[in-house]
Amino acid sequence: MTERVPRQRDEKYLAYIRTQPCCICGDNTSTEAAHLRAGSISDGKRYTGMQEKSSDKWALPLCGRHHREQHRMNELEFWASYGINPFELAISIRRPT
Repeated sequence: MTERVPRQRDEKYLAYIRTQPCCICGDNTSTEAAHLRAGSISDGKRYTGMQEKSSDKWALPLCGRHHREQHRMNELEFWASYGINPFELAISIRRPT
């Protein structure tokens, strides 16, 4: 069994993500920080599924409806259905200074 690696937390970044509009529909009234869980994240963590969040730098802004949809289905299929590469998007989001 792979040992758990603690996620890197960044509350300032998560607060920033929650100020952004949903990256799917543009709703900015109920944005949540949605952590990517897919195995392509190279932050030293195993594939997390629903058991363990990735580091906060891999969070994206989603409205509540799309965040729940992300959790209900295969994550890579979820993002592909909207034509979004979530890894590129997460890397492209600028951190507040």
